[in-house]
Amino acid sequence: MSAPLYIALLHYPVHDKNRKLVATAVTNVDVHDIGRLAATYGLPGYFVVTPVEQQRALVHEMLGHWLTGEGAAYNPRRKQALELARVVANLADAVDAVREATGRVPVTIGTSAGPRDGMVSYPEMRRLLDAWDGPAILALGTGWGLEKQFQQSLDYHLAPIPGLADYNHLSVRSAAAIMVDRLLGREYSAGER
Repeated sequence: MSAPLYIALLHYPVHDKNRKLVATAVTNVDVHDIGRLAATYGLPGYFVVTPVEQQRALVHEMLGHWLTGEGAAYNPRRKQALELARVVANLADAVDAVREATGRVPVTIGTSAGPRDGMVSYPEMRRLLDAWDGPAILALGTGWGLEKQFQQSLDYHLAPIPGLADYNHLSVRSAAAIMVDRLLGREYSAGER
């Protein structure tokens, strides 16, 4: 893939289960697991996005423990994964950070568990990313997904992950891993590991 892919884990603007606009709480496991995903797939970075100042401070404190505190010596592999994390207040800040790092404005890719008009399949998005010579940000919503109006401001919208049953409510960590693998993962032949 020629375009560097970043992840933005958005805690606002998202819906709760009653479809109200909320800011969700940042969870330790999301920050750690998405860092591990980013490191495994060679992503240049990912963003924990929350407008709540206390939540950003909490993430900075947690990252400090693993990057420069006791956690850095205790688990260097975790440090390696969490070095990719940045905490920002909104997606615009993430876009600015990517533009500063790469010299290009990234395309933004929205995600949703539900269908909507104009969605792009994984094979098509993979082709678009292969052809794009700039960066991209995969925007993942927490809670019950990204707010609809906000989704309209994004450049592309990935189709929902098609499961094998009617149930469709993956954790954001599981969904992120599946999406990144479908967009970046290599294809294997029979008998190959």
